[in-house]
Amino acid sequence: MVRDFSIRRRLLFAAAAGTAAAVALPGAAAAAQAVEPDIDGTAQWNARPPGGNISVLPYRPSMIVVHHTVSDNTSDFSRAQAHSHAHWVQDLHMDGNGWVDTGYNFLVSRGGWITEGRHRSLEALNGGTGFVFGAHTSGQNDRGIGIANEGAYHDGATPPAAQWDVLVGLCAYVCQQYAVPPTEIYGHKDFGNTLCPGVLHDMLPQLREEVAGALG
Repeated sequence: MVRDFSIRRRLLFAAAAGTAAAVALPGAAAAAQAVEPDIDGTAQWNARPPGGNISVLPYRPSMIVVHHTVSDNTSDFSRAQAHSHAHWVQDLHMDGNGWVDTGYNFLVSRGGWITEGRHRSLEALNGGTGFVFGAHTSGQNDRGIGIANEGAYHDGATPPAAQWDVLVGLCAYVCQQYAVPPTEIYGHKDFGNTLCPGVLHDMLPQLREEVAGALG
């Protein structure tokens, strides 16, 4: 079922009157406060418990790394599908890769639902002083937050509007919480021999621009 994307967009970008606050970002004078997005934590989608210790690094990340999960480009935009996708990724990473948990910190579904990936990522993001060490980008996991998008974006496929809007909103919130400049949003292929995140890599200039706009 296709949802009302305009409502989701307002939740992400429309701060209530009187709640805007100045946030210092490197390279910027002052910015409006980004709205905290609706994120389903691991308990909400009934994630498996991690198979080992989850490390929370005692400092802020310096960048965001965008991925795609190379799952089916489903037309099911429901919250239930977002939860099903989160289970699929966790099973793949734990059972297939032998990791302690989902490698990504957060996932954005094609319908515009956000799920927490690795346990404690949401708690750390809301705290704004530390972040969870993931397993998404070799050599960069101690520097970057990994955000993965449901779907396969090779061969001309593009993300649905709902997914794109929510990706912008999530990135804006991450940038605000951790004082990450929007210019420090990258794709997986910037750091390794991979095609990930497909066409989303070509869209990074637009993503940086829209995130900067969401921050004022």
